[in-house]
Amino acid sequence: MVNRALDHLEEWLITFLIGAATIVIFASVAHRYATGFATGGLQDALLKIDLAWAQELCIYMFVWMAKFGAAYGVRTGIHVGVDVMINALKPNVRAKFIIFGLLAGALFTGIIGSFGAHFVWELMHTEQVSPDLELPKWIVYACIPLGSYLMCYRFLQVCWNFIKTGHLPHADHAHVEGLDKVEGLDKEDATEWAKLPSDLHPKDDDLTPPGARK
Repeated sequence: MVNRALDHLEEWLITFLIGAATIVIFASVAHRYATGFATGGLQDALLKIDLAWAQELCIYMFVWMAKFGAAYGVRTGIHVGVDVMINALKPNVRAKFIIFGLLAGALFTGIIGSFGAHFVWELMHTEQVSPDLELPKWIVYACIPLGSYLMCYRFLQVCWNFIKTGHLPHADHAHVEGLDKVEGLDKEDATEWAKLPSDLHPKDDDLTPPGARK
C-alpha cells in the first residue's frame, strides 16, 4: 500500500516537473520572439511581462526531475549498466555481485542524502535566496536529500526483492506502447525484430540467489 502510493507520487512528480518545465520554456521562447515584432500595443504589452525567471525555474525543475527520475530508474531497471564481466561469472557468484552492487548503491546514495540533509539544514539558517525567483536556497537544494534517500530506498527495495525472488527489474526497450492492441498482431512477434541475439543477458532463473531457490 505504502509502496504503491510512493510509486504514484514519484511518477506524478516527475510527470508534472517535465510537463511544467516544457510549458515554461515554450512560453519564454515564444515571448522572447514575439517581443521582437513591431506590433504596436501588443508589443508594448509583451515587453511589460517579465519572464526573466523562467530559465532559473526550468533549471531547478530539471534538477528535481533528475533526482527523482534516478530513483524511478532504479525501481524500473532502466539505468544503463555494463554487465559483460558480471554475466560471464557463474550464477551463484553473479548473484552475490549483484547484491553487492545494489547494497553499494544504497550506501552511496544514503551517504549523499545525509550530506545533502546536513547542507540543507545549514542553508535553512541563512538568508540566501536564488537570483531571479528569490526562493530560499534550502528549498532549491532540498532535492538532494529527498531524491538521494528515495534512491537509497529503491536500491534496498530492489535488493530485497532480488534476494526473495531472484528477479531484477528490467525495461523492455523493444516494447512499443499500444502495439499489443493492434488486432491480429502479437506483441512478442511484433517486437522480435528489434531484439538482438545475445548471451550476455541470462534468464532471471540463472540470477536466482542460492538462498531463494527451492
